[in-house]
Amino acid sequence: MLFEVDAQVDIHEQSPLSLAFVGDGVFELLVRQRLVERTRLAPGKLHATCVKYVSAKGQHRALAYLEPLLTEEEQAVLRRGRNASKASVAKHATPQEYRASTGFEALWGWLYLTGQNERIGQLFEALWQKFDPMAEQQG
Repeated sequence: MLFEVDAQVDIHEQSPLSLAFVGDGVFELLVRQRLVERTRLAPGKLHATCVKYVSAKGQHRALAYLEPLLTEEEQAVLRRGRNASKASVAKHATPQEYRASTGFEALWGWLYLTGQNERIGQLFEALWQKFDPMAEQQG
């Protein structure tokens, strides 16, 4: 884990939107790291490629690959995140994509905050193998 977690509030008391807040950063950092490690893209291209993963549309697509791999507990966190109410919707996403992305981010936040680094790695590797925008650009 990049940073040690020393939670002073029980993770079960956190709202799904708080988990999504953390998960958004966790997932984006993983994507950015992977792109820098595996490509020689210029900064503008790095950003454009990263957005393919971290946008609501990208996360909705990624979730389709990951959902069958999730445990019951992970699926419950995902559902809580999906069902969290939001005041607004991203301008480039449907409400369904936006809710799915919130659930997706809540899952990553929950995994991170519960110290499940190995599981984060497993899910990210599975996702990268199935959903690689770089491969889509080349193919």
